[in-house]
Amino acid sequence: MPINREFEEKKFLIKGLEANYKIRGAGRPILILHGWGGSSDSWISVQKFLAEQRFKVIVPDFPGFGKSKTPKKPWKVDDYVEWLKNFIIEIKKYNGGFAEPFFLFGHSFGGRIAIKFAVKYPEKIKSLILCASAGIKPEQTLKQKIFFILGRLGDYLFSQKPLIRFKDGARNIFYQIIRQRDYLKANGTMKETIKKILEEDLLDFLPKIKTKTLVLWGKLDKMVSLKYAYIMEEKIPNSQLIILPGIGHSPQLDVPEKLAKTIVQFLRS
Repeated sequence: MPINREFEEKKFLIKGLEANYKIRGAGRPILILHGWGGSSDSWISVQKFLAEQRFKVIVPDFPGFGKSKTPKKPWKVDDYVEWLKNFIIEIKKYNGGFAEPFFLFGHSFGGRIAIKFAVKYPEKIKSLILCASAGIKPEQTLKQKIFFILGRLGDYLFSQKPLIRFKDGARNIFYQIIRQRDYLKANGTMKETIKKILEEDLLDFLPKIKTKTLVLWGKLDKMVSLKYAYIMEEKIPNSQLIILPGIGHSPQLDVPEKLAKTIVQFLRS
């Protein structure tokens, strides 16, 4: 079978919402879920290396990211999980050779979606890779608790008529103080979406994952602490942990070939 070494970019509608994705290669399918603020564009190099190893690599742009349309209302994790289920239904119509079970890879925010998808639809997945995955809600320090109490008070005060025009600016300053950069990057509907996403703790879902799982993390990750990698390895049955030395939160950008080789080794083991 000839290998498609060039990616194709395609679109289709999922319940009236236009979805964009990139597809490359031929062979066993791998579905890659990008992180918050990312898109399929940041996975082109990894896609290339995996396609050369005879995998069909599909990277969608989540709704609200890349070239996919933004939902009209704020979404929760479950909305993205159901969107992914429908995306798979559609991809099977438009692309021959996409078979279940497939390999599922989730990076950061994409890891959140992958965790809940793996619990809800385990029969669809052959192996799971969680790379620098978000999903475990960190315990608040006393300082953070005080900030959030002040935040709720501020939200009330800046909702009053004399101050309402300063509300967005005050909210952005608050999120800068608590270092929620994802919120600051979001606009419109996606600001409310990230709030809903961050409210959910997926810790209790981890023991329910029955799929063979690789937990993959950069040792220097400052976005999602390495401590969560150890928690995921402990909580997920049939899992193993690989730590990438000298790498931060974005191995797909820093060391795409090394990341692809690590993925292939795990999938073929």
